[in-house]
Amino acid sequence: MSEFLGSVWWLIVSLGVLVTFHEFGHYWVARRCGVKVLRFSIGFGRPLWSRRGRDGTVYQVAMLPLGGYVKMLDEREGPVPPETVGQAFNRASVWKRIAIVAAGPVANLVLCVALLWAMFVIGRPDYAPVIGQSAGIAEASGLRPGDRVDAVGDRATPTWSEVHQALLPAALDHRDIAVHVTDADDRQVVRDLRLSQLPDDFDQRRFTHAIGLLPRHLLLPPLVGRVEPDSAAWGILAEGDRVTAVDGSPVRAFDEIGPLVQRLGERGGAAMIEVARDGERLALEITPGQMDLPDGSGRYWALGIAPPRNLPLPPKDAMQRYGVFAAAPVAVREVGHLTGQLVGMIGRAFTGRVAIENTVAGPITIARAANTYAQQGAAWYLTILALLSLSLAILNLLPIPLLDGGHLLYYLIELVKGSPVSERAMVAGQYVGLALLASLMGLAFYNDILQLVR
Repeated sequence: MSEFLGSVWWLIVSLGVLVTFHEFGHYWVARRCGVKVLRFSIGFGRPLWSRRGRDGTVYQVAMLPLGGYVKMLDEREGPVPPETVGQAFNRASVWKRIAIVAAGPVANLVLCVALLWAMFVIGRPDYAPVIGQSAGIAEASGLRPGDRVDAVGDRATPTWSEVHQALLPAALDHRDIAVHVTDADDRQVVRDLRLSQLPDDFDQRRFTHAIGLLPRHLLLPPLVGRVEPDSAAWGILAEGDRVTAVDGSPVRAFDEIGPLVQRLGERGGAAMIEVARDGERLALEITPGQMDLPDGSGRYWALGIAPPRNLPLPPKDAMQRYGVFAAAPVAVREVGHLTGQLVGMIGRAFTGRVAIENTVAGPITIARAANTYAQQGAAWYLTILALLSLSLAILNLLPIPLLDGGHLLYYLIELVKGSPVSERAMVAGQYVGLALLASLMGLAFYNDILQLVR
C-alpha cells in the first residue's frame, strides 16, 4: 500500500510541476504578445480551487491532474466585446501565435536544463563503470571483467548509467562502437564492440544482457544461501559461507562457481573449495555430483548450493557532481544527448527498428518510475523529472493536430500560403489528431497493464 500511495503522490507532484511550467510558458508569452488570458488551469474537470486575478484571469487547480490548459480570448469560440477584440488570439499575427504555441515546449526544455543543472550541483550518486562479467559479443570484442569503461564512442562515461545510456542507441541500430577502457593493468585501450552481431530479436529491455555485459555492482557475491539436501555440498558447506576459490581458481561472484565445478566434474575426482566462515578460512574437499537440468533435458555437475535471496545492492561508489558554474554547460550537453536519444527512439519506433511498446509509457509506469527515483534521493528524482519534462516538450512538438506541434504546422502552412488553414481542414485534422492520441493513450495503458502482470 505504501508503494501505491508513494507512486500516486509522486505522479501528482511530477505532473503538477511539468504541467505548471508548460502552461506558464503559453501564459507568459501570450501576455507579452498582448493576448488576453481568460483561464489558467492545472488539471481538468471540476475546479478544486480557483481565484480571479486583478487582470481578470481565472487561476484554478482542477480535479484531474493529468494535464492543464490556458484559455485565451478567441472570436472563434464566442462573441468578443469590441473593446477587447484586439486582445483576441485569432487577431494576433501569425508570428505571435507561433511564439505563444511554441512557448509551452520551450518552457519544458528550459525546465529540463534547470533540473539537470541542479542535479549536477547536488551530485548524483551512482555505480562506477566497471565490468563485472563479460560474455558473448562483449568477451569476443576484448572486454574483460575489471575493465573500467571511460567512454563509449565520443561520450565520456563516469558512471554505469552513462555506459548504459551511451550503448543503447548503438545496440538498437546494430552499430559497432568504440569502447574506451582502462584495463586491470591500468592500460588505456580501445575495444571495438561488435553490436552488428546482435540478433534481430534480442530483448531490447535487457540489451546489456544480450551484449554479454554485467556491471560489477550486479554481481552476486559468492555467498551460500542454501544447501540442497543430499547434494555434494550437504553437510560440508553451510549457509553464510563465502566461497573464495574453487580448486585454486579465485572466485569473485556466485555465477563463477558453476562453470568451475562443471569442469572439475567432467575431469573427475574431488575439488578443494576454499571458504570464509565466521572469520576463518577453510579448505574443504568436495566431490561434485550430478543434478538434473530444470527442463529435464540432461544433467550437469554441481555442488548443490544456491545464493541468498533478495540481496540488497551494494552502496553506490561513484558520484557525478560539478560546481555551480561548471554544471551549466554539462547540463546543456546532457539535454542535447537526451534529445538525440528520444528523437531517435521515436524515429526507430516509426521505422520498426524498436518495438513501439518500448517507447510509450502510461501513467502507471511513470508513477512507479517517479516513486522509485524519488526513493533514491533528490538528485535521482531531479533526473527523472528532467527526462519527463524533455519528453513532454518533444511529444508536444510532434506535428499532430490537438498538440502544440499540430498548431505550429497550421501556422507554418499559413506562412507559406499567405492565409489561414480552412476551418474544414482544421476540423478534419482534429479528428485525425484525436484518433492518433487515443491510439497512443490506448497503447500506453496497454503497456502499463503488461508491466503490472509481468
